[in-house]
Amino acid sequence: QVQLVESGGGSVQAGGSLTLSCAASADFNIFRMYAIAWYRQAPGKQVELVASITSGQRTDYANSVKGRFTITRDNDKNMLFLQMNNLNPEDTAVYYCRRFRGSYVVPSESDDWGQGTQVTVSS
Repeated sequence: QVQLVESGGGSVQAGGSLTLSCAASADFNIFRMYAIAWYRQAPGKQVELVASITSGQRTDYANSVKGRFTITRDNDKNMLFLQMNNLNPEDTAVYYCRRFRGSYVVPSESDDWGQGTQVTVSS
């Protein structure tokens, strides 16, 4: 099991930026083997995939964040990042990182999740 700890959330005004971080407790040679992703859950809504990155650095984004968010990973530091620009109130949610059990984005019940970090965007 890998422990994931998110940070970097906060409150910003529309048009602002935030960078989220997710620190993973894993052996350096293992972390790089997994696909990881950012999810979010807004009040009263289901959890949705925001952005993902495979072990081979292939990225994918939800249509709602394309061109505004960038997902990156630093395998040497066991870190995952989400750069969020031009934020709008619809981005308000709790953001979670998720570690998949393989190199690709294939969800399973045994995936690891962080505890989440709150992002609030005011108009």
